[in-house]
Amino acid sequence: MADFDRALDARLRAAAFEWLASQSSIHGDVLPRQILTDGFDSLGHRIRLLGPQGIFKPKAMALPLSIATVPSGPYGDAFGSDNLLQYQYRGTDPGHRDNVGLRFAMQHRLPLAYFHRILPGKYLAVWPVYVVGDAPERLTFSVELAAGGSNLLGPTDWGNVEAGIRRRYATVEVQRRLHQGEFRERVLRAYRHQCALCRLRHDELLDAAHIIPDSDPGGTPTVSNGLALCRLHHAAFDRFFVGIRKDYIIQVRPDVLREHDGPTLRHSIQGLHNRQIILPRRPVDRPAINLLAVRYEQFREAAITL
Repeated sequence: MADFDRALDARLRAAAFEWLASQSSIHGDVLPRQILTDGFDSLGHRIRLLGPQGIFKPKAMALPLSIATVPSGPYGDAFGSDNLLQYQYRGTDPGHRDNVGLRFAMQHRLPLAYFHRILPGKYLAVWPVYVVGDAPERLTFSVELAAGGSNLLGPTDWGNVEAGIRRRYATVEVQRRLHQGEFRERVLRAYRHQCALCRLRHDELLDAAHIIPDSDPGGTPTVSNGLALCRLHHAAFDRFFVGIRKDYIIQVRPDVLREHDGPTLRHSIQGLHNRQIILPRRPVDRPAINLLAVRYEQFREAAITL
């Protein structure tokens, strides 16, 4: 790698991770493919983070910046028993330039970004990750997703936590975020990216709410157990300010209906009473009647006790 400029490489990688953090603050864990392929400008270069192949190197850099997994693709990337990601080579030639680039990144412990596609056009982003092993006989690299500073680990101080525990946590966290991200994207698509109660259309302010929590019996991660709700109405639904009957009609808790507390309460909560929710076009995606019935009974019980 005679053209490898370590100082420039380090600055561009740091800029890429800062940019990913800023995009995640806007879009959440799951990022649109388009912004990753468009990239950003830094030090006079256009830095793109995702390309048509799993191992991707921007033109301005001598080495790969990111790796990506597409579950339906030709490669069987998966977590091993050691909770390291077993990431398959590009093709079957260990000497392919992409594989050589990842091997060099491993030898010099260079951080990369990892993207896992959850749906077409949507990727879970994890950074920084490190290549920590190379097995030519299996055509795979081992990738560590639980390194210090990882956006998987959050603000907790993991410095004294044993590496195996960090890796196990990272594996569980990736699987949790993949599950949540796919559920959210499927629900929002079904509701045409609008709140089912107020029609707000800003994705940044929309959640996929469970009718029955996924921790409860029947709380499956299916669209029919979901509602696209803005943050306000998600909280109102979770805390039984509003309920939804099995005929899709919204009910506001009686004590909330009687309150006098300004225009936000009047228009955003009380004004929903007796209105029908927005429904997905496909019947199979609409809220399951039996789940709404269970949830509405909980709403009625809350109305009695509050």
